[in-house]
Amino acid sequence: MFKPINNVIKVLIASDVLLITGFGFISPIIAIFISQKITLGDASEAAKIAGFAMAIYWGVKSFLEIPIGNYLDKNHGEKDDLIFAMIGNSLAAISAFLYIFSNQPWHIYLLEIIYSAGMAMNIPAWTAMFTRHIDKGQEAFEWASRSTFIGIGAAAAGALGGLIASNFGFNFLFVTVGVFSLFSSLVLFLILKAVSPRDKVTPRTPEVKTFQEPYLPKE
Repeated sequence: MFKPINNVIKVLIASDVLLITGFGFISPIIAIFISQKITLGDASEAAKIAGFAMAIYWGVKSFLEIPIGNYLDKNHGEKDDLIFAMIGNSLAAISAFLYIFSNQPWHIYLLEIIYSAGMAMNIPAWTAMFTRHIDKGQEAFEWASRSTFIGIGAAAAGALGGLIASNFGFNFLFVTVGVFSLFSSLVLFLILKAVSPRDKVTPRTPEVKTFQEPYLPKE
């Protein structure tokens, strides 16, 4: 029988599910959005912009992630981890809201920089906290729980994203994504008192956690 999952892990999973589910709404429509709003129907140009946006996302994220992780490791304790995770999710929310005003290719590229910077802050911080607080003897179960709930959320978002865009418009969809991302940051306040300003929990076996470009399939 499974032991209860501690509250910190529950909140971390909830935050991740909100974030990835939110951006899952964009997955089915981002190429259509670029074609209709940025390139005005030029599908080949839209594909080019989407490709450059993907390259910018992975390039910026890869450039920032290791230095940020190194910084967090040098500053022992979890307060900074929590702050970085919250700021990262907030940057993701900002990028989603700003899609409403985008109408040029460079707007898309700028938003990808903001989003990738947010993910570069979120991923090392989130993973460090999850690794420290994961329940001993339930490592596989709790990582599986995170993956399962994210999968359910992403599947629902992928199915609904196109319907929301077609019935309510792109702007409504981007607001929805931004709200989900904002809540993914705010929910982390629930563990503010539970995280330690000093290292008191022995880290256990880490797990690779990946994010992908909003319009690409999630893990």
